[in-house]
Amino acid sequence: MGFIRLVPLLLALFAVSAEALEPFVIRDIRVEGIQRTEAGTVFSYLPVKVGDTMTEEKAAQAIRALFATGFFKDVSLEVENDVLVVVVQERPSVAQIDFAGMREFDKEQVLKGLRQVGLAEGRIFDKGLLDRAEQELKRQYLSRGMYAVNISTTVTPLERNRVSINFNVEEGDVSKIRQISIIGANAFRESELLGLFVLRTPGFMTWFSKHDQYSRQKLAADLETLRSHYLDRGYLEFSIDSTQVSITPDKKDIYITISITEGPKYTVSDIKVAGEKLIPEDEVRKLIKIKPGDTFSRALLTESTKSIGERLGNDGYAFANVNAIPEMDKKEQQVAFTFFIDPGRRVYVRRINLSGNSRTRDEVIRREMRQLEGGWYSGENINLSRRRIDKLGYFTEVNIETPAVQGATDQVDVNVSVTEKPTGVVLFGAGFGSGEGVLLSGSVSQNNIFGSGKHVTAQVNTSKINTTYALSYTDPYFTVDGVSQGFDVYLREIDAVNSGLGFYQTRSVGGTLRVGVPISEIDTINYGLGYEDTKITTFPESPLFYRDYVATFGNQNSTILGTIGWARDGRDSLIYPTSGTLHKALGETGLPGGTLRYYKASYQYQRYFPLTRLYTLMLNGEAGFGEGYGGKPLPFFRNFFAGGVSSVRGYKSFSIGPKDSNGDPRGGSRRLIGNAELLFPFPGLANDKSVRMSAFMDAGMVDDKYDFGAFRYSIGAAVLWVSPLGPLKISVAAPFGDEPGDRKQPFQFTIGGVF
Repeated sequence: MGFIRLVPLLLALFAVSAEALEPFVIRDIRVEGIQRTEAGTVFSYLPVKVGDTMTEEKAAQAIRALFATGFFKDVSLEVENDVLVVVVQERPSVAQIDFAGMREFDKEQVLKGLRQVGLAEGRIFDKGLLDRAEQELKRQYLSRGMYAVNISTTVTPLERNRVSINFNVEEGDVSKIRQISIIGANAFRESELLGLFVLRTPGFMTWFSKHDQYSRQKLAADLETLRSHYLDRGYLEFSIDSTQVSITPDKKDIYITISITEGPKYTVSDIKVAGEKLIPEDEVRKLIKIKPGDTFSRALLTESTKSIGERLGNDGYAFANVNAIPEMDKKEQQVAFTFFIDPGRRVYVRRINLSGNSRTRDEVIRREMRQLEGGWYSGENINLSRRRIDKLGYFTEVNIETPAVQGATDQVDVNVSVTEKPTGVVLFGAGFGSGEGVLLSGSVSQNNIFGSGKHVTAQVNTSKINTTYALSYTDPYFTVDGVSQGFDVYLREIDAVNSGLGFYQTRSVGGTLRVGVPISEIDTINYGLGYEDTKITTFPESPLFYRDYVATFGNQNSTILGTIGWARDGRDSLIYPTSGTLHKALGETGLPGGTLRYYKASYQYQRYFPLTRLYTLMLNGEAGFGEGYGGKPLPFFRNFFAGGVSSVRGYKSFSIGPKDSNGDPRGGSRRLIGNAELLFPFPGLANDKSVRMSAFMDAGMVDDKYDFGAFRYSIGAAVLWVSPLGPLKISVAAPFGDEPGDRKQPFQFTIGGVF
């Protein structure tokens, strides 16, 4: 018996034995050394088969092919009486992966990540993959500021050619930023500049925000914020010379030093317009926000070029290019700009594509689109479409991209991608204070039932003031042009006796049909027609005011209720508004045919003023009045009321206004409400949109005439947090200007959960 052994692949080269391999015809092929791998797998990778002539070249090809599978750490070929013997030594498989000392990361998530890169139980063990996994895990710890981490791996051989991998982690303490220094700042105080940063030294709430832990990405963002601060205030030649990040030997403290050169402050000397002027120059100049004599501002310059580009985009020039070229006079510290306009080719939209809406039907999104397929591209219509889709409230994120169509110079597609959120809401509310007990309420609603965009709400209110059972339904697109239609049915019982509002009870059963007609993109007129039957119960202790009404008009009243309203919503967001206005006007009347004859009207104006990047001022004003007609008064149970979380915080709901002979609130026919609220981020969470604070001042009055001496006031603070359980609102208010007998409620909160 003779044989020739071929040495395995080493450093990608093959060494051939000293004896020359004599070609022979393969009579059979045998595989030795396999434990887990099937022989058929080996045969499938061999470039030869029984009956082929074996040569040195084919032997080298066979070894390369088997090594390339990654299954074997050694491969050799032997020849026995024209039988090709393939001798392999398999790589071990991974039997288990364990972690010791790891608390910062979830074990299952880490295992999932390792599996994606090929390191998992049951897979072939690869030392190179293990080394990369160890380095990546360490990098993840470093990204969380844990610079003292020490990671080592132990590979333990097991029976049946398997190994056990153990990651031994010594996490150490989290490194904290102890100091941030800015060298070269003269125009602004260092404390003012550091206040712009997300990164900060340990302080209030940094245990939660982790902003006292160094992150390269956060530092880069802070440096860009610093750069923008200077460039927006005239420092055209501002530069960041160096950034040094050092850590103490014990790897607990981090020091950041930033060196800057401010340069001189520049003013704008002249503005010119050049290029292809498809729109009148006067109109272009109106879009330029920066004027001669102004201090240079990169933000205004960017806004100007963006406004001109958007204006051209509204005419179909989707790829318009506007550049502001500076001409600097360093001696005079002035700069002139020439706006060069290149509109490019006019384009139209080929197709609108939707993605991400697994529950919401395509038609619900498409009917909000104001950019049409086949029409000229319009940046204004695309932005309006994005806002309308966002205001549906069905999505946490709405993105629209307009990529060019490949092979066409005058076409784009509009790709709308959304991230859906739960649209069902379970809402619970509670309030208590001043010994008045607890008020409870709840509702269940689905704002996008079956993905159709239709709204259904079931409400149950079990407060001491009233008990309400209500069902509402709204189809926002009852017609294709956006006319909405809906109805409400309800049973409402007001127990004013137990709530301390007065000695009477009412029980109302009714229903309403509603229609909403859009008259513009932000204006809607709403009409309603309903019927309500109200039973009034009085008591011997009831004031004469209530007993006289029942004696005159009876304890059973019917109302044919007609309503008309107008709403204009120009706010930039429903959840986190920072600018825009809201108008609401509502008229309500008891029509002939019912026993109640009255009318009421109310108006609300709300506006948001963006003061800075972080602070927003909200002003809100409401006015209402009502009267009876046809010889009948305004029913006392239709009076206006004030007090509570929706009007004047710090006072119990419905408690502000005239009192009856027992000293209980009875409401009035006139109402005025005013609110001023400064909205700002929660301390330490400046970039977190899920939580927001406010300082407010509320004022309001209710009476049978407009009397500014009847106003009640309060000041306080509030917190809004979109918590994992749902939106949480907390307010603490201190009333002032109150009179004896006023009922206070300093603490109120509501919390809701989504499903």
